[in-house]
Amino acid sequence: MTAISDLDIFARVARTGNMSAAGREIGLSPAVVSKRISQLEERLGTRLFQRTTRHLTLTETGAGYFKRVADILSLCEEAEDFVSRRNTKPRGLLKLSVPTAFSRKHISPHMKEFLARYPEIELHVNISDAFVDIIREGFDLAVRIGDLGETSLAARRIAADTRVLCASPSYIERHGVPPQLADLELHNCLTADPVDVWRLSGPEGEVQIRPQGSVHCNSVEFLRELVISGIGIGLLSIWDVGEELRDGALRIVLPQYRNAAGGVHVVYPSREFMPAKVDVLIDYLCELYGPAPYWEKDLNLDKAISSRPARKVGKPARAVVDDKI
Repeated sequence: MTAISDLDIFARVARTGNMSAAGREIGLSPAVVSKRISQLEERLGTRLFQRTTRHLTLTETGAGYFKRVADILSLCEEAEDFVSRRNTKPRGLLKLSVPTAFSRKHISPHMKEFLARYPEIELHVNISDAFVDIIREGFDLAVRIGDLGETSLAARRIAADTRVLCASPSYIERHGVPPQLADLELHNCLTADPVDVWRLSGPEGEVQIRPQGSVHCNSVEFLRELVISGIGIGLLSIWDVGEELRDGALRIVLPQYRNAAGGVHVVYPSREFMPAKVDVLIDYLCELYGPAPYWEKDLNLDKAISSRPARKVGKPARAVVDDKI
């Protein structure tokens, strides 16, 4: 099949009637243009131009070929313009995957403003805590929280994911607070997938704990409700429990320890040729959250709760501090 570039060269020679002029338009020497035209004629098995010492004129076959080639090149230009417009103006279907709790608290409340800014974007949102293969399933981007690990996807951090140890006032009233990290072994420590190790930064540096408790689940929303109800202590994200910390439904215990190593990220297939619709959503989320996200506003994360010796709960947590896990 003839390459589009050869059709373009042929059309330029046909319009200018001169190989030198056609070559100047596209940065090729007359010799190269002449060779490409000869190869095209050989491939087609017919002569397209009548050659004289000064001019080139189309043969009857060449004239008919030129008419059809001009139509093809026009369609190619139209197709490129279509792609260019879609890449430079935010429009079209935008497929997004978001974890359940984060979507409810920090995505859906802001989509009205986003869609008002970009009315030609149509959102298709998948709400799920399950891992989504965005390339195989055709998503433009996904929000992922925590450590991304190794990934071939492009990624951009859009917010912090600070996690703190929390308990309800009723739990603290019954069981006290742990004065030191090792005292978590006296408490019911609740966990959710995929976390089975608490990685914390504190005064002595980074430590890791294998929490033990009466409940392990696969939902951060379920975990939050258990902690609020007074069942035990959980390592919860500020974006998830900022409101409860402000209104007193939860209290921070051991405030000198937290996990801030992860983050809220968007992942997408490639940084090259990224459609404008994807670019503007990423920029909007970065603008919305920023380096100091609104969910951390007015929170004193370093404020300690006055501690008293902990009483053992019905099922001890058996947590151990281990910085070599």
